[in-house]
Amino acid sequence: MEGLVTANDVLFVLLGAIMVLAMHAGFAFLEVGTVRSKNQVNALVKIMVDFSISTIAYFFIGYSVAYGVSFYSGAEVLAAKNGYDLVKFFFLLTFAAAIPAIVSGGIAERAKFNPQIAATFLVVGFVYPFFEGIAWNKHYGIQDWLLANFGANFHDFAGSVVVHAMGGWIALAAVILLGARTGRYAKDGRLHAYPPSNIPFLALGAWILTVGWFGFNVMSAQAVQGISGLVAVNSLMALVGGTLAALVLGKNDPGFVHNGPLAGLVAVCAGSDIMHPLGALATGLVAGALFVWAFTLTQNRLKIDDVLGVWPLHGLCGAWGGLAAGIFGAKALGGLGGVSFASQAAGTLLGVTVAVIGGIVVYGSLKKFVGIRMDAEAEFDGADLSIHKIPARSED
Repeated sequence: MEGLVTANDVLFVLLGAIMVLAMHAGFAFLEVGTVRSKNQVNALVKIMVDFSISTIAYFFIGYSVAYGVSFYSGAEVLAAKNGYDLVKFFFLLTFAAAIPAIVSGGIAERAKFNPQIAATFLVVGFVYPFFEGIAWNKHYGIQDWLLANFGANFHDFAGSVVVHAMGGWIALAAVILLGARTGRYAKDGRLHAYPPSNIPFLALGAWILTVGWFGFNVMSAQAVQGISGLVAVNSLMALVGGTLAALVLGKNDPGFVHNGPLAGLVAVCAGSDIMHPLGALATGLVAGALFVWAFTLTQNRLKIDDVLGVWPLHGLCGAWGGLAAGIFGAKALGGLGGVSFASQAAGTLLGVTVAVIGGIVVYGSLKKFVGIRMDAEAEFDGADLSIHKIPARSED
């Protein structure tokens, strides 16, 4: 951020951090409403603990990897500029912590608790900030190379690729290494349906995420003077497009309908500051359709048991968002310009590559050395044996 930092900027970024922090309740209820009832407590605990571990990993390691900033100075130094650097860390932490929250939805109902906590630490401490530093802090000269060769940097205003595609593709590696839930597929390959356990919870999670997303996108300006109503309206149009596409192609299925706005919002993050609202609407329509198609494909044809469909929702729609910024951000299609489709494609491909390799290394190593899947009895009971079950209340 350039220029003088004011107390208003600190408050602005703090409010953004709080809004994105609240989105983690959305992740939790989306998962709780989707998984079977016996796994709901595990899902709630996992999201809360993942956020806490993410904070430790990002504070001590990840933020320094991405931005070269450490917090070992005295309080007087940390309080400079009204503590702006601290609230900026808080804001970016909430983005980083979204990665394990995304992964959690994919590996739900059969992943061991403690290995997942270890994976969270490694992903947030090393894998995610490695690409974050490239995209948002110009590490390794990659952005400069893209500018010199294609006329523009890789543009990802609020994290379609940096956050969502990274989370979705890491989750895909984890889901494949973990394997399908017991009984999900019959020996002849037929799919055994596990319907959502609680549609109201699922809907509540989607609404919390949708509302919080305006903090995710608008507050990515990170300063009051950078506020743009264009970002807000583009976010609105993308969520509407995603919802309507999912409604039509998903044939009124409530699971698709409530994930539709999230697909649109994932996709518009990258170009929300440069698209025309009609471009944002088109981006959302494509994202909603892409989610319904890819979720059906992965579950029915590819036999990939991604419980919440986080690879289609975040991985594919996030990658589409990176490309869409290069399409609808162009002046020829009503955008503000300053983007290159080639740079967008290269940056998106790099993000996906880092995520897949990082996911394989982290989850593959844990699988080899400590195991990442519950045993059959624990999976059947719906509880990881590393967490004490809540005792049943005695009858009076």
